[in-house]
Amino acid sequence: MANAEECREALEQLSRNMAKSTGDVRTAAALDRSVSCRITDLDLTFTGQLRDGRIQDLVAAPGAPTAKAEIRLAMSSDDLVALVGGRLNFASAWASGRIRLEAGFRDLLRLRTLL
Repeated sequence: MANAEECREALEQLSRNMAKSTGDVRTAAALDRSVSCRITDLDLTFTGQLRDGRIQDLVAAPGAPTAKAEIRLAMSSDDLVALVGGRLNFASAWASGRIRLEAGFRDLLRLRTLL
């Protein structure tokens, strides 16, 4: 099981990856939305703001999120690290229920490019 610091680093790496993206991926990452990532096995939630193609103002808090973010992810710590590290395919993990993604319909259409 990955620890909280490894999860934070994975989310920061995801943010760096999105910031370096180009084309359709850059357009999809250019949303201005609140985001949360619930790490189920650590009972921890990271929250932040997706802005200018990056995840900004990343904060960790114990338990479930206190407010409903516009884009919500939930997964285990190991799945987060594997996903960002390229060892886990998002589509298959999402289809099997290992990763949950909730967002508005328009956001889901834009985010599909990232996934």
